[in-house]
Amino acid sequence: MGFVSVVPSATAPGTDPAVDPAVRSLLAGAVDVARTALVELGEGGIGAYLGVTFENEYAATHRFAAELPGYRGWQWAVVVAAVPGSDHVTLSELALLPGPDSLIAPAWVPWNERIRPGDLGPGDLLAPVPDDPRLVPGYVQSGDPEVDETALEIGLGRKQVMSLEGRLEDAQRWYEGDYGPNSEMAKAAPSTCGLCGFYLPLAGSLRAAFGVCGNEFAADGHVVHAEYGCGAHSDTTLPTGAGSPQYSAYDDAAVEIVEIPRARTESDSTETSDPAEKATSDEEDASDGKDVSTEVNDATEKNDATGQTD
Repeated sequence: MGFVSVVPSATAPGTDPAVDPAVRSLLAGAVDVARTALVELGEGGIGAYLGVTFENEYAATHRFAAELPGYRGWQWAVVVAAVPGSDHVTLSELALLPGPDSLIAPAWVPWNERIRPGDLGPGDLLAPVPDDPRLVPGYVQSGDPEVDETALEIGLGRKQVMSLEGRLEDAQRWYEGDYGPNSEMAKAAPSTCGLCGFYLPLAGSLRAAFGVCGNEFAADGHVVHAEYGCGAHSDTTLPTGAGSPQYSAYDDAAVEIVEIPRARTESDSTETSDPAEKATSDEEDASDGKDVSTEVNDATEKNDATGQTD
């Protein structure tokens, strides 16, 4: 049996010091009754007994560890009740509840609060929330002098325009974003967007601090702060000597003639293996030729002496 903890009556919520001690003892001792009720439930996975807590002077909850797949840290809770003078308890409720270390789903968040920038895709519809503080009716002055004066001059206006609060929220978000003056890119830039030829200022009251980048190789199409900057500023100049080093042209059609030593064959190896032996063989051949010549000369002289000819 696991560790059993009983909440004292002095600290138990909803308890009355004058309650019948016999009732509390009866409620606390109903461990076997609670376990039997769980067994009869037929769900299985009933683990060690974790303890009892008193809900009030007439009810208590017995808890057991739940050993069910996917319910790590959950607990079986069995609520029992008894009245003064009773000799048994009554089962009130059985439930599977999450414990302090259980794995549970996060709190539900309404869909309109789950949407994040970038979630809107092609064909999606996203309406502003009712009474959106970022918008005001078009016939109400927006607080932007240039917008209000223009609308009055031409007698036209949109159904809704951005309010002062909405513009301030945008300005704060853009200022703190990736294209604000405190970004790493801006800190390393040689100059600011306010002095760049690609900077297109916004209209209205935001004109003083924000514009759109028109450089396709930089923050093209993004709203940038006037103090933002990057290396593609229109006044950027490369330092002298910058660029790739120059080398002579490489002619891949040129042919370089390389003499490759001829590989030695077995016959070459035999001919040059012993130069002394070759010299001795040549001397023997010369000696044999000399002996033949001597014999021929002797025979000729003999024939001359006898007067015979061949």
